[in-house]
Amino acid sequence: QVQLVESGGGLVQAGGSLRLSCTVSGLTFSRYTIHWFRQAPGKDREFIGINNWNGGGTNLADFVKGRFTISRDNAKNTVYLEMNSLRPEDTALYVCAAQRAFSASPQYWGQGTQVTVSS
Repeated sequence: QVQLVESGGGLVQAGGSLRLSCTVSGLTFSRYTIHWFRQAPGKDREFIGINNWNGGGTNLADFVKGRFTISRDNAKNTVYLEMNSLRPEDTALYVCAAQRAFSASPQYWGQGTQVTVSS
């Protein structure tokens, strides 16, 4: 059974930092690209970035470049989302998803971890 479990969310003041983790089990982790998304109440799901399965590095949405980074530890089956200089508008449910190599879209999704940034 495939599981994606996000952790590390919480309440933080504006300007603070959090590191989210997406830990995956039940699949060959090294063959999956991991995506991060977020969704705030009443808003559409928003793409944050990906970490590519083949060592192709990461790609980040423009609105988080310079503040967020994504890294991967294949030994721990985990991808991290490091978030700095957080703003109240970053408040959302953060979700990771796994996309098998050479496929078009993610096959598996986590339940998410809540991030709340106070002003």
